[in-house]
Amino acid sequence: MLISSLRLVGFKSFVDNTELLIEPGLTGVVGPNGCGKSNLLEALRWVMGETSYKSMRASAMDDVIFSGTTSRPARNNADVTILIDNRTRTAPAEFNDTDVLEITRRIEREQGSSYRINGREARAKDIKILFEDAATGARSPALVRQGQIGEIVNAKPEQRRRILEDAAGIAGLRSRRHDAELRLNAAENNLVRIGDVLGQMSAQIDVLRRQARQAKRYVEISDAVQRSEAAVLYLTWRTAATSAETCETAYRATLETLAAATGFEAQCTATEAAAAERLQPLREQEAERAAARARLGAEQETIARDIAAAEARHADLTKQQETIGADLKLEHDRANEARSVAEELTAKAQELGARQQANQERRANMIAEREHRDTGVRQADSLHADLSHQIIERESAERTADAQIAERRRNLERIEAQLADTNRQHDALVATVGDDGKLQAARDAVKK
Repeated sequence: MLISSLRLVGFKSFVDNTELLIEPGLTGVVGPNGCGKSNLLEALRWVMGETSYKSMRASAMDDVIFSGTTSRPARNNADVTILIDNRTRTAPAEFNDTDVLEITRRIEREQGSSYRINGREARAKDIKILFEDAATGARSPALVRQGQIGEIVNAKPEQRRRILEDAAGIAGLRSRRHDAELRLNAAENNLVRIGDVLGQMSAQIDVLRRQARQAKRYVEISDAVQRSEAAVLYLTWRTAATSAETCETAYRATLETLAAATGFEAQCTATEAAAAERLQPLREQEAERAAARARLGAEQETIARDIAAAEARHADLTKQQETIGADLKLEHDRANEARSVAEELTAKAQELGARQQANQERRANMIAEREHRDTGVRQADSLHADLSHQIIERESAERTADAQIAERRRNLERIEAQLADTNRQHDALVATVGDDGKLQAARDAVKK
């Protein structure tokens, strides 16, 4: 069997679907540190059945699932698939029907992992035996990891023997032999248990035989008891029949006595009915008298209540009369006081009338004076508006003059700058010409 490709989805750093083709010959994977080279080897070991998360450089087996980055969310599962060329038909018989074996291991977060071979569910043990028959596996020396060479050199004889058996391809036979030994041990244990069960069953058979003898004896005793109980019941029945005849004779005598008592009861009932007929009118008269007494008592109580209410009403009216007399006296006093107050108010009203007339005259004078003052205020407002307009015009003229002065100052500064520039040019020209005669000649030339 030859491995042809390795597919990874969500395993460690391989979040997207990644496929590694293993062509005939030598296949190499190169790259910088941290690019995922070791993850490919760990994925190969993981799909072959690795169960130790420490061998996968993780703190738990769920750490082999892509845990996410700042730009990619974490995944909840990881799949690793390995394709094996089986055209030589060297796989175990149950998987030897196809030319290609597709082995997949899938893990879901917090739910463990599962195996599939060509889409069918498989056990981790089946995967282990399949790769051991091919002289490889998750912990086979065929997969050389870092530091493993030193471990092989320093290995003990037993460990070297295991390495040689793995290289010879008999590790699967060793696993099968181990399973067979386990099954044989289980069969021997079952045989021992069967012997123990047979011994227990023999003891139970003896116990059951004793119980059968006891049951047979119980049946015999039960039959004797039933016969005895039947005889006792017969004797009891005969005694009960005799007692029943005696009771029947007594019953007939009792019936005759009951008939005589019934006749006497009928006579008493007729006497009671006649007495009840005579008693009924007397009861009616007593009821009428009781009703009359009740009506008289109710009328007497009503009259007593009326008398008490009348007395209370009389006392109340007496108090009201006294109160009305006092109020009437108070009202007479208030009327006299009101008449005196009315006379005072009449005098004050006449005085107020005179004052009102004088106030009206003063008011008319004040209104005329206010109109005169309003006229003066309006004239002052008009004068103030004119003055404000003149002030605004003067301020505008001052601003215009200030602007003209500033403009003339800027022109003066510009002229002074031009004059300074002209003086500098003159000095430079004097330095260039050298004497006044040449300067005069230059000026004449410029004038011409």
